[in-house]
Parts: sequence; C-alpha cells; structure tokens
Amino acid sequence: MSGLLNKLPIKLSNKLPSKISDNAKPAVEKPNSTLKPINNQFTKLLSITKYLPAGARSNILSKAFGKVVPYVGTTGIYYETVEPNQVVVSLNNTKAVQNHIGSVHAVAITLLAETATGFILGLNLPTDRVLLIKSYSVNFYRPIKKGQMAAIASLSDAQRLDILNTPKGEMVIPCVIQDRESDNDRDPIVVEMTWAWIPKAELEARRQGKASEKSLDADAESKKEAEQNEQ
Repeated sequence: MSGLLNKLPIKLSNKLPSKISDNAKPAVEKPNSTLKPINNQFTKLLSITKYLPAGARSNILSKAFGKVVPYVGTTGIYYETVEPNQVVVSLNNTKAVQNHIGSVHAVAITLLAETATGFILGLNLPTDRVLLIKSYSVNFYRPIKKGQMAAIASLSDAQRLDILNTPKGEMVIPCVIQDRESDNDRDPIVVEMTWAWIPKAELEARRQGKASEKSLDADAESKKEAEQNEQ
C-alpha cells in the first residue's frame, strides 16, 4: 500500500483541522451505487476507518492524505466525504489562503477542485495505473464570500466502470464548487478538470526512455570532446 497506512496518526485528535460551516449548503446529491469498491491503497484505508465516528474518520483521512501529497496538506484541506461515488473536500477561509479582498484565493480554490477530482479518480483506479492531470479550466462568475469553500466531485457507476475497464484513458471529472457562506443561488465558480490515466509500466518505460536518450546525448558529447582534444 505504498506506506499509506503507516501515515495514520498514532493518536486520534479531538481537534479537527477544519470543520463544516454552520451555514453549509447541502452537498450535491450522491449518486446511487451498486458497485463494490475496487481494491487499492485508498479503498483499503477507507475500509479500515469506516467504523470510526464521522468526525474522527475525516480527521484521520485528512491527515493521511495530506501526507500523501505534502503540498495539499499544507493548505488545510479537509476531507469531509471520501467514497468511490463522491468526494467532498473543504477549505476554511484563513489568512494563509486569502487573496487581497479577504476571500479564498483563486489558486486555493483551484487546488480544492483538483484535490476532489483527483482523489475520486484515485479511489476508482486499479493499482497498476497512475493518474495525471491533463487540463483544467476555472471560471469565476460572481464574487466569493469570506467563508468556507467546498468542492464536490461525483462519479456515476457507469463512469466508474469506464475507468475500471479502460487501461489508458481520460475523463472530465464532474465537480461543483460551493460558496458556503453565500445565499446566492448562482454558482460562484464553474470548473472543468480533465484527468488522464495510463499503466504504470508505460510511465516507467517513458522515464527510462528519456534517461536512455540523456545517456546517449552525454556519450555523444564526451566522444565529441575527446575527438577535439585529439586534434
């Protein structure tokens, strides 16, 4: 499991890294599912923690996943829901993530969406494949309030099966952004996150190929220098 379980905190903390806003809007309806989760490092961790109280479970998952991707962990992103059909992550409006007008910075919101969509794909990806962000667009349609932001990524069973049965592919992962302190019905932000996945063996072959090319270039350069010295 690539050491993921070893990243679990030894003691449970009563202090969560973030909490759901009291004025939080209801999450996007979770798709109905009849599929069993696939077996990978993420779903194993979910299975181990599934009997814990919701708050403690979210706390553990937030800490563990924050260590898997250290940069994401430094922002304070909190994993409220982590399931194969839906991932909900949120970010409190703290000084560290604010922009010049006191709301959550655009880059932090983009990271929130990237985290939600990336993790839901990761939950549904067999262990012999690796995910890569391919492209994204983020459109801001109204000013953001100064409160908590959330990103909700969802997949249907049909999409999950498509991911499972396609060794190499790409998909736009549906994601909704919530401005939880606002009573405005208009979506504040519309994002489109396109993720790709390829077999790990192919990625490794590409890396080795580039390494071989560099080695050949270095050998050619050394040979050229030797010929010049002989002259």
